[in-house]
Amino acid sequence: MDAYFWIILVVGLVSTVACLGAGILKKAPNDVTILSVAAVEVALVVYLVGSIVRVIAGEHIAGEGWEFWGYMATAMLLPPAAVYWSILERTRWSNFVLAAVGVTALVMAARMNQIWY
Repeated sequence: MDAYFWIILVVGLVSTVACLGAGILKKAPNDVTILSVAAVEVALVVYLVGSIVRVIAGEHIAGEGWEFWGYMATAMLLPPAAVYWSILERTRWSNFVLAAVGVTALVMAARMNQIWY
């Protein structure tokens, strides 16, 4: 596992815990939960830029390239979709949707790491 995975691991787990806590406490989505999901998106953007730089520098993806980039695109779409959901439905249940983003991004980063190496 590379540094990108560990960054997404930490940010994703912190985001998931914050959003789960808010949902359990029956709070509506707030700045903390939405910004924690935004942090996951920022971590994914860093992963994307790092991956593009690595490819340009001559590194090769060990697995299928389309699969890696497909996982990357899907992972990057999840945080904006969940934030959009939380803005439309301002109930405690949206925090559980936001909580799923961190864990899902983590699993997808692990799979992207497997494909890369």
